[in-house]
Amino acid sequence: MPLLGCIADDFTGATDLASTLVRQGMSAVQVIGVPEGPLPEADAVIIALKSRTIPVAEAVAQSLAACEALLAAGAKQFLFKYCSTFDSTDEGNIGPVAEALLKRLDGGFAIACPAFPTNGRTIYQGHLFVGGALLNESGMENHPLTPMRDANLVRVLGRQTEGSVGLLPFGVVERGTGAIRAEVTRLREGGRRFAIADAITDAHLMALGEACANHALITGGSGIAMGLPENFRRSGLLPARGDAGALPEVGGLAAVIAGSCSRATLGQIGVARDHVPTLELDALATPDAAALARQAKEWMADKLSADRPVVIAASAPPDRVEALQKKLGRDAAGALVEEAMAEIADALVAAGVRRLVVAGGETSGSVVQRLGVRSLRIGAEIDPGVPWTHATPDSAPEGMLLALKSGNFGARDFFLKAFQ
Repeated sequence: MPLLGCIADDFTGATDLASTLVRQGMSAVQVIGVPEGPLPEADAVIIALKSRTIPVAEAVAQSLAACEALLAAGAKQFLFKYCSTFDSTDEGNIGPVAEALLKRLDGGFAIACPAFPTNGRTIYQGHLFVGGALLNESGMENHPLTPMRDANLVRVLGRQTEGSVGLLPFGVVERGTGAIRAEVTRLREGGRRFAIADAITDAHLMALGEACANHALITGGSGIAMGLPENFRRSGLLPARGDAGALPEVGGLAAVIAGSCSRATLGQIGVARDHVPTLELDALATPDAAALARQAKEWMADKLSADRPVVIAASAPPDRVEALQKKLGRDAAGALVEEAMAEIADALVAAGVRRLVVAGGETSGSVVQRLGVRSLRIGAEIDPGVPWTHATPDSAPEGMLLALKSGNFGARDFFLKAFQ
C-alpha cells in the first residue's frame, strides 16, 4: 500500500512532486486521472488530475474521487499538490479543493506552502516571490488562464475558502520543528483551518515537513514534500534509501513538443532553435488544430533522428496569446493548442519517437491522454522538478520515456540536455 497519497492539479506538477519524493528515496508512480482499478505498488502514489482551471465543482469532485481511491489503497497521509506559483483565481480551485479534502479526511487544519527555493519560489511574510520579484510582478500577472495579481497568499487563499487563513511567519519557521508545531497549535485553537507557511530555504521545507508528520493533509508545491519521506523512515515504515529512480533504458527517436507560453519555455525554444531543427507553429495565423497538426507532420517527415531531437512548438509571447484569445475566446484558444499538440505527439510516437519531452502542464495532460498513458514510473531529474519517466502507453506498449515539463521550469538549454 502507498505510504503517501498525493493529488496533483496538473500533470507536470505531479511529475515534479514525484521527482522530489524519488530524490528523497521514495519510489513513486504517477497515475493519470482518477483510477478505475487497483493502484500500482509504490511508496508514493500521485494521482495527476487536470483540474487547475476546470469549474470548481468538477475540480472538487475529481479530487474527492482521487482521495477515495487513495484511502481504499491504504495511504497513511495525503498531499494536495498545486503549482509553486499558486496558479488559481479568486474563485479557486486551490481553496475549494483543499477545504473539501480537509473535511473528508477530518483533518481540522492544513498548511499551504507552494515554496520551491531551488526554482526561485520563496515565501516571506505570506508573500510569494519568483526569483527577486513579487508574484504579481513576475510575469504571472499576464498568465492567460490564471493571472496572479496579488502576491499575498494569505489574502488569495482567504478569498477562496470559508475558514480563516493564518500565517506561519519566517521567525517561527526559522526556529524549527518545535516552534512550528507550537504555532500550529495556537492557530488551530484560534479557529484557523489553513495557514500559509513562509519558506525561503530547503531547510525551512524540511522543518515544515517534519512538523507535519501527524497531519492528515498537507497542501503545497512539490518542495513541501521534501521532509515527508524521513518521517516514514523514523516510524519504521520506509526502509533506508535505495535507487528509487531506476528506469529501463529506451532508445529510439527523440522529440520535444511545447505548448507553454511561459518566459522559461520561450527562452528554451530560442536556445533550441540555434542547435536542432525547430518548427514554430502560429495558431493565430492558422486557428485550426487539424491544419497545425498537418503542418507539423509534413515538416517532421525527414527530420526525426535518434542523434538529436526535433522541437515542435505552438508557444507564443503574451501579445500573440492575447490576440488569439480575443479572436477565439480563452477556453477555445487553449483547447486549439492542446488538440493540435496531442495530435502531433500521436504522430511522433507512430513515427518511432520513444523519447519525448512535453512542455506545459495543459499540453502534457492532453498528450498523455491521447497516447493512452495510464501511469508513469518516475526516474532521475533532468533539471530540478523535471524527471524522466517510463510509460507503456497503448501507442508504445514496449515502453517509452517521457519528460513532462512545467512551463516555468528548466534551464535555458533544457531541450538539449534532456537527451544528453
